[in-house]
Amino acid sequence: MHQRLDAIYGPTEVAAITRMVMEQVLNYSPVDTVLRAQNDAPEFFDARLADIIGRLEHNEPIQYVLGVATFHGHRFRVTPATLIPRPETEQLVDLIVDDHSGREDLRVMDVGTGTGCIAISLARALKFAQVTAIDVSADALAVAHANAQDLKVRVRFVQADVLTMPLWQSQSLDIVVSNPPYVCLAERAQMDRNVLDYEPAQALFVPDDDPLLFYRAIARQAAQALAPGGRLYLEVNRRFAHDVAALLTTAGFIDARVHRDAYGNDRFVTAQK
Repeated sequence: MHQRLDAIYGPTEVAAITRMVMEQVLNYSPVDTVLRAQNDAPEFFDARLADIIGRLEHNEPIQYVLGVATFHGHRFRVTPATLIPRPETEQLVDLIVDDHSGREDLRVMDVGTGTGCIAISLARALKFAQVTAIDVSADALAVAHANAQDLKVRVRFVQADVLTMPLWQSQSLDIVVSNPPYVCLAERAQMDRNVLDYEPAQALFVPDDDPLLFYRAIARQAAQALAPGGRLYLEVNRRFAHDVAALLTTAGFIDARVHRDAYGNDRFVTAQK
């Protein structure tokens, strides 16, 4: 792998890719890989490895090649219908879990669920949580439903477009969370080809002239759906984090705060009804 891929990805990333391939394809841990280095690989492996390397040479993300990504300590199925879960989004889950540790029976809504990684991780981490997840894509919801089955949690999945759906009237939710599309089209020039060529544009981009499009819709819905004291958690474009916080304040939320991710970027905004 190094001989063919180092020039594209660099030795460090190729080493990480190799570990992922050995774990997913052969179920080898890093220790197994060392201990079995002199053993003959199974008959199917050479052909599978050739296919993997060929797809990687065309910059296809390894998560799509293998069909899985790790998020919050668990494996999630991914397909080109879903974004690949990012480490930053794990921090969004952690924010929620830290704020609500010890509480039971929380009612949670995840808007734009994709793989279901946020909704499913919260269903696993919050005791007896009642989690609903929505997405506009039927294909993404099929992946999310399979992930919930794989990880043995109950999540209610609903196909809906937050931009056009009627206002929620329940006023019963404790948590609304979303990692919506937030990349401006003008930012495409700075993005890697493996993202642009393979990840779903519908889940990535917003118009340059309306970067807060989804946040306005989510704020409007959450203002109706959250119970008094309920909290809203958003992942955001670092360029617009303070604009999102101001939007939430204008929409009637209190205690709107910007939080940084592990890289020091303004990445999350939280607020309370």
